[in-house]
Order: sequence, then C-alpha cells, then structure tokens
Amino acid sequence: MEKVVVSYTESVQSFFDELIVQLFNKEYFSYEENAIHYVQKLAFYIENNIANLPPRKTPKSLSKYGDFYIFYKSNTRTTWYIFFSKKNFNYLIKHISNNHIFDASFINELNKNE
Repeated sequence: MEKVVVSYTESVQSFFDELIVQLFNKEYFSYEENAIHYVQKLAFYIENNIANLPPRKTPKSLSKYGDFYIFYKSNTRTTWYIFFSKKNFNYLIKHISNNHIFDASFINELNKNE
C-alpha cells in the first residue's frame, strides 16, 4: 500500500495557531493546553482518516478552497470541514472551516438536500 502524505498550506498552519489562541482567549477552554489538544485532535483526525473517508466534491462556489472536502464532527455543536486537493496518495489541506462560519453553513444546506 502506498504511503499517505498529508501536507498543509501555510494559511492552514497559521489557522491552527490562531485557533488555539482564539479558543483559549474566548474561554472555550480554561487551559491553553486543552486548546492545543483540541487542535491536535483535529489534525490527527485529518491525517489518519483522509485517505479512508469518501471525499465529497466541493461545490463550485467554494472551489477556491480545494477540489474535495471531508468533515469531522468534534462535538454536538461543531462540525469541521476540511478542504483539500489530492493526487494519488498526496493530500494538500488548503482550507479548514466549521459550521459556525458562513461558508461552511452553505455546505450544511447542501447536505440537507442530499
């Protein structure tokens, strides 16, 4: 079996760093270590599942984020959308959003109509 390689754009790497700060500063987590763990868990999910989950084709209106997306439900209130491009077993994560942000809400509406 081919080795799966997952890479992140610089903007996604920055997003992860900013997310840790926001989660802690907005008091979603009492300790910065817990915010770090939450983001690490998201990255771990991506790296261990992206090749095994059936990717969904990104709607044309969001295609600037990547050709495909998968989602990760981190809790009852938050679903993460991971946008990427792939070639063989190489995955480039280009954008990450969640259902609390407008662009991902659009995907939620699409999923309801499937």
